[in-house]
Amino acid sequence: MSTDNPTIVGHKVNASWRQRWPLLPALLFTIALTQVPFAMSIWYSLTNWKIIPPTPRKLVGLSNYSTLAGDRFFREAAWTSIEMTVVAVLGSLLLGTLFALLLDRKFLGQGVVRTLLITPFLMMPVVAGLVWKNQMFHGLYGVLNWVLEHLGGKSVEFVSRYPTWAIVATLIWQWTPFMMLIILAGLQSQPADVLEAAKVDGATPLAMFRQLTLSHLRPYMELGVLLGTIYLIQVFDHVAVMTGGGPGSTNVPYFVFERSIGGGWVFGQASAYSIVVVIASIVIATIALRVLSGLLKGEEIA
Repeated sequence: MSTDNPTIVGHKVNASWRQRWPLLPALLFTIALTQVPFAMSIWYSLTNWKIIPPTPRKLVGLSNYSTLAGDRFFREAAWTSIEMTVVAVLGSLLLGTLFALLLDRKFLGQGVVRTLLITPFLMMPVVAGLVWKNQMFHGLYGVLNWVLEHLGGKSVEFVSRYPTWAIVATLIWQWTPFMMLIILAGLQSQPADVLEAAKVDGATPLAMFRQLTLSHLRPYMELGVLLGTIYLIQVFDHVAVMTGGGPGSTNVPYFVFERSIGGGWVFGQASAYSIVVVIASIVIATIALRVLSGLLKGEEIA
């Protein structure tokens, strides 16, 4: 039989609500700022809204979604997005792991080196794209072509000949520090007593890395891959400033831009395509949150 006084329980409930009332304006503002535009996009995706030529907006149901699979240009953009994302995430993870292993030890100037390695991630995407396009890949005065010419090779127009790979190289350069920080956090959380016991037992550094360190870093690597995928699948700035969506470099975000305010003015189809991308991102984000939750639980247990 419960011994709680109903009056006391009522006071507790009222006190709890009084503490939450000040947060209500912020909650309503967040909902209005995020969910209202999303709901409007869903509505637009169900219409045939066009601006040029101006036509009456009519409800067409799921016809915009049904044309998605048959749109060759969307399939090409989707494949480009997958290619960019997979190569950039795996490349930055590999380089980030190597840099993290180098930084996971004491040496003179460690703080300065770590700061310099983090700097690319702090740079704005537009600036990073322009720097690589004009200072690294340029056919006349780019650093890479300067090196090629001094080695006896010929100048190469990297951005025009290899647009996708030029963007991927820039993404790897900018996102390697992000992966490095995650892996470095994992390396520095290793139990020192386990590593010391392995050394006493005569384990080689390679065996320790394969059997102990790599298994310990697995959740951190998964977290880095999932978070990197969530962000890199939405890349727009690099494509816009480096290639302008030229052949072979148009990904889904830039494709949606072209179909809408970029000149296509087909807002109904563009909204449908963007909704599909949002759903895919939500699925990836859900997996990332589950991995992050498991990682934090593991840290609490440790």
